[in-house]
Amino acid sequence: MSQTPVYLLDQKLPIMIPRVRDQRERKEVRLKSYERLQGSRDRDEGVLKRILHGLSCRSYEECAVAVPEAFGMSGSTVSRRYYIRASARQLKELCERRLEGYDFVVLILDGKTFGTDEMVIALGVTADGRKIPLGFIQTGAENERVCREMLVGLLERGLRIEPGLLCVIDGSKGLRKAIYGVFGGRALIQRCQWHKRENVVGYLPKTIQASVRRKLQEAYQEPTYEKAKEKLAKIRKELQLINQSAVSSLDEGMEETLTLHRLGLFRELGVSFKTTNCIESLMALVEQRTDKVDYWRNSDQKHRWLATALLDIEPRLRKVKGYKYLPKLRAAIQRAIETDEGTPEVREAA
Repeated sequence: MSQTPVYLLDQKLPIMIPRVRDQRERKEVRLKSYERLQGSRDRDEGVLKRILHGLSCRSYEECAVAVPEAFGMSGSTVSRRYYIRASARQLKELCERRLEGYDFVVLILDGKTFGTDEMVIALGVTADGRKIPLGFIQTGAENERVCREMLVGLLERGLRIEPGLLCVIDGSKGLRKAIYGVFGGRALIQRCQWHKRENVVGYLPKTIQASVRRKLQEAYQEPTYEKAKEKLAKIRKELQLINQSAVSSLDEGMEETLTLHRLGLFRELGVSFKTTNCIESLMALVEQRTDKVDYWRNSDQKHRWLATALLDIEPRLRKVKGYKYLPKLRAAIQRAIETDEGTPEVREAA
């Protein structure tokens, strides 16, 4: 008999193993049942899930669930051997996942802060309304060069843009330039109305901010392009007497805040795509899984944690509201592209 470790679920357990000899062959017989128990099975994945969902590495040994006699699970061992190994596989899976099998209608882009860096995350919405995290890139800011690199990477992994895409962004000039630079006339941009409203209001005295905020909200809630544009023009005229900087802020990219209106689908899909709320909700779920990290040691750690969180969240994401209208959105995007209505030049002229 000898004491040897085996694995039960993701925990290591010492057991006594009998030694068996073949008298005829005069040699020790390998026990297949014991060899199967020596494999860690879901060890890495089990540790990964527990740490990701809030279990401190230091507390892992006290929280072992399979057997009280589990041993060899010190905090340093868990962190160094298992979480790093499992999360590295998750990072590879997310970054190398092929995209040609998906039919994306909407692409939402926004940044999430990790320490002193920002991770720009791409979230795709398929024609049947599913939300799929596509990837991310680390940057100090949402500048054009870095964002362009990420979008080119999505194309190289098979992202199909020929049918046209609606790209929802917060108003970042770097993202906007990258989208037009990489996707050209195959993409329409919907600027986040919430960000636009708050940018404009930020230039105004506090005494009138609430009033102007309400008027902008009412204008954007109009179901048709003509009515929304008419109300925004009226607000612009009022602001000219108060603050010219606020007027400039309202003018910048105004047409892109009305893309869904212009496509005739604001009433049906405005809840989902008039703002970047879809991806901000995703980031709130990411934060639940990553805010336990007080100190980010290096870039690799940030990438592994973010990829692991995104893949863990993906199966839990609900379909977007109004997903039944996404085929109509696709058709409207294609009509706009065919008539050159969605090109950057036409937008600037508007």
